[in-house]
Amino acid sequence: MPTYAYAALDSKGKETKGTIEADNQNAAVGRIREQGFFPTQIVEVGAAGKGSPAAGRAPKAKKSAMKAEIKMPAFMEGKVKPKHLMVMTRQLATLIDAGLPLLRGLQVLQRQERHPKLKRIMGNLGESIQSGSTLAEAMAQHPKVYNRLYVNMVKAGEIGGVLDVVLVRLAEFMEKVAKIRNKVISAMTYPVVVLCVALLIMFFLMTKIVPKFKEIFDDLLEGAQLPGLTTMVMGVSNALVQKAPLVIAGIIVLVALIKLLGKTKGGRHILDKLKLKMPVFGTLIEKTAIGRMTRTLGTLLQSGVPILQALTIVRDTSGNEVIARGIQLVHDSVKEGENIAPPMESSGIFPPMVIGMVEVGEETGKLPDMLMRVADTYDDEVDNTVAALSSIIEPLLIVGLAVIVGTIVIALFLPMLSIIGKLS
Repeated sequence: MPTYAYAALDSKGKETKGTIEADNQNAAVGRIREQGFFPTQIVEVGAAGKGSPAAGRAPKAKKSAMKAEIKMPAFMEGKVKPKHLMVMTRQLATLIDAGLPLLRGLQVLQRQERHPKLKRIMGNLGESIQSGSTLAEAMAQHPKVYNRLYVNMVKAGEIGGVLDVVLVRLAEFMEKVAKIRNKVISAMTYPVVVLCVALLIMFFLMTKIVPKFKEIFDDLLEGAQLPGLTTMVMGVSNALVQKAPLVIAGIIVLVALIKLLGKTKGGRHILDKLKLKMPVFGTLIEKTAIGRMTRTLGTLLQSGVPILQALTIVRDTSGNEVIARGIQLVHDSVKEGENIAPPMESSGIFPPMVIGMVEVGEETGKLPDMLMRVADTYDDEVDNTVAALSSIIEPLLIVGLAVIVGTIVIALFLPMLSIIGKLS
């Protein structure tokens, strides 16, 4: 009866090695699984198993193959996008729910992963777990891929023994966030394209067409005074033609200053406050931020993360400094023993509906469910707001473009009346 050498994982993901006798390889796999192990490698050992030339050549071939493997430099691996992480999370949850050990599940995902950076990270996670780390500790070593929200939810899932459930919630959370982001981006794409085209047309008119008319007016009107509107348009055109580099440099400097201001805590607070007070987009930004905040907090609480730790994570991942300061106020009050609703109301940031739902959730002991309902409600409102903005912005852009082009045409037409009068 042939003898097989095998390497397998136990239920805790620890690797074990040994030999077993069986009629064939399939029978050997079956006997190993009956012992409660998950085989990862199985090789028949016979005459070539000990000291034979064949046994000596196989490891050399494997070693040479390993040396021939070329690893891609880290800077060429590309960024791990949320959709890649979302797919990986759902796949890992499915494997764990099917009863596969965590380490074996990571090895399966690494083998089938096509993204080079995520493939490398999956290998690193497996190595960390083999050395005794938890999955959350291993993921914390890659903060650019797994943020604090992800790591803490995984940690709560490991402690509670519901890692597969937590991973499913994470995948659903990322799907919801990506869905809202894509809707906003798709709704704003058309207005932004129209605005850019309009600006290019205006720049062409002011730098190419208007100067030609200025030469015609100078020749035919012989120094006569132009109408005020025409003089204004000519002045703007002259400034763009002669000082175009300064104008472009000024725009670049302004953008750079805004970027630098956004890197400071006080600057971010000012910019985010201005965003929330924007006449058209402020409502959309506010609803998106509050929907994200409530969904994040609800998901964390459902996964078993302690309330203070959950509030800290929500504060750091809110994406808006005004909302973050409100969450910090709630955190400090809860730390002193208060409920969540009163400090939310005193902050003056959160709408009454959110405060009322949170208060009901605290009284009934169903705060996570109430937060998720609030998030669903705000997601629906974001959809409606995006649709309304799309229908409003398009005519506004058309009217604005028509007014600007009409002003230029009228400014160029007024001196033509004097020229026509002279010719007649």
